Amino acid sequence: MKTAIVTDSTAYIPLELREKLNIHMIPLSVVFGNESYREEVDITAEAFYDELKARKELPTTSQPPTGEFVELFEKLSKENDAIISIHLSSGISGTYQGSVTAGEMVEGVKVYSFDSEISCIVQGFYALEAAELTNEGKSADEIVARLEEMKQTMRAYFMVDDLTNLQRGGRLSGAAAFVGSLLQVKPILNFEDKVIVPFEKIRTRKKALNRVFELFDEDASKGVPMRAALIHANIEEEAKQLKAEVEKKYPHVEFLLSYFGPVIGTHLGEGAIGLGWYMK
Repeated sequence: MKTAIVTDSTAYIPLELREKLNIHMIPLSVVFGNESYREEVDITAEAFYDELKARKELPTTSQPPTGEFVELFEKLSKENDAIISIHLSSGISGTYQGSVTAGEMVEGVKVYSFDSEISCIVQGFYALEAAELTNEGKSADEIVARLEEMKQTMRAYFMVDDLTNLQRGGRLSGAAAFVGSLLQVKPILNFEDKVIVPFEKIRTRKKALNRVFELFDEDASKGVPMRAALIHANIEEEAKQLKAEVEKKYPHVEFLLSYFGPVIGTHLGEGAIGLGWYMK
């Protein structure tokens, strides 16, 4: 039984890694005025942040049309018995539901749609692991069972410089807790029950970052093999430096460097930084 692995562009898995592991990607889009760009296809993260600075209005984002899922699934059905389609949290996007709908429309292949309940490279961790397990000859049922198991130790915390974009885009739950103090804090956010919620309010960027690394240390200090990623919104040098520091401290952890691309960057804004991980 041959299984194909699909994810969407918000996993932000580098092209060379997608190609190496044969992970198929379906793009979401970011829309500036009347111009729509498929992220990871028509626009890079760097070009997006340049465009963001040049525009007064925030762009909007859109999920892939169901027809694009159907087209991809039908193509993959010719050489595969199963498809595992891994997507960003259903609490912030309809992309997962698009996969479910398309899976019911395509014949000759079993589609397993998987709600990562998160986004960015942390969502990508599921796709990477699924692809690795496929190459080891695991069945689709075995892979999905492992993905569900991964949810137990999957963690991600991120800090934004400004909550305005998240509030305007309707992607932040529990924002009432911050009313009146938005300008004074650097909030740490995370995903809870599929949506983005405030985790802690901290006064400075440095203290907020230190707190995120404290949370990471709670798991990393156990010495169990882990995979982790530093994620940044157009502040690559700072992220590289932080990655180098934690790599020295935790040699048993495989660290990746990733980014908040156009769709997620629309909501988080430039300067956001995050850390995600799970136990292997």
